[in-house]
Amino acid sequence: MPGYADDLSLAHVLADTADAISMSRFRALDLRVQDKPDLTPVTDADIAVEKALRGTLGRSRPRDGVLGEEGGASQAPAGPGRRQWVIDPIDGTKNFVRGVPIWATLIALMEGDQPVVGLVSAPALGRRWWAALGHGAYAGRHTAAATAIRVSGVRRLADASFCYSDLTGWEEIGRLEAMLAVMRSVWRNRSYGDFYGYMLVAEGAVDIMVEPELSLWDLAALVPIVTEAGGTFTDLTGRPGPGGGSAIATNGALHEEILERVGHPAGRSG
Repeated sequence: MPGYADDLSLAHVLADTADAISMSRFRALDLRVQDKPDLTPVTDADIAVEKALRGTLGRSRPRDGVLGEEGGASQAPAGPGRRQWVIDPIDGTKNFVRGVPIWATLIALMEGDQPVVGLVSAPALGRRWWAALGHGAYAGRHTAAATAIRVSGVRRLADASFCYSDLTGWEEIGRLEAMLAVMRSVWRNRSYGDFYGYMLVAEGAVDIMVEPELSLWDLAALVPIVTEAGGTFTDLTGRPGPGGGSAIATNGALHEEILERVGHPAGRSG
């Protein structure tokens, strides 16, 4: 995998470190939880994971910047460049706090605005997903047990499995009725939430995943995995990539229809 082999190997090392820290605190009786200014929870595990990964990156990639959910953006010790690692130490913190095993560490490498490496590690599920630009997407417990993954071939919305996070955000942007109409139209709908719906799209188990409001650290690692598995990933306006603050991820065949149904394509109001 010329160009990204070393970066992907490093992402796995980072994930191993994150898994060891987060699993040691999962369901811990002395887990410390506090609310951030946006009223979302942060735990001592979130902070410890991000600190550890920043330390490793500072030593291993001194020319790369880092953006993390808890610590914000930091320039590379060697000076600014086009490469930036993007980290969500625990995606699904509310699940983590309640003892639900659907949470993960998200690790991405971006070159400019494009994610070129993505890794999602969900140690409580015993599963990891990863991809690098131009080299396909894989899943397994670890690299030695990797399987190539591919999106589904479903072509009709009536046959589709549709996934979302929750309905509150769609109500806030005035698209709740559109969402409910889609949910009535599909074969099946479920709210798996956070990273997991996107990974199910990449594996072909789910055909569509949508969310109306997200941050870059929520998205950057997911994009290469979905697209390298053959899927399509845009924001609600149809713009590719993780920069739009929202997400529609599909198997590709259903993308234009679901974008028209729940998105805000450029030039269209309402």
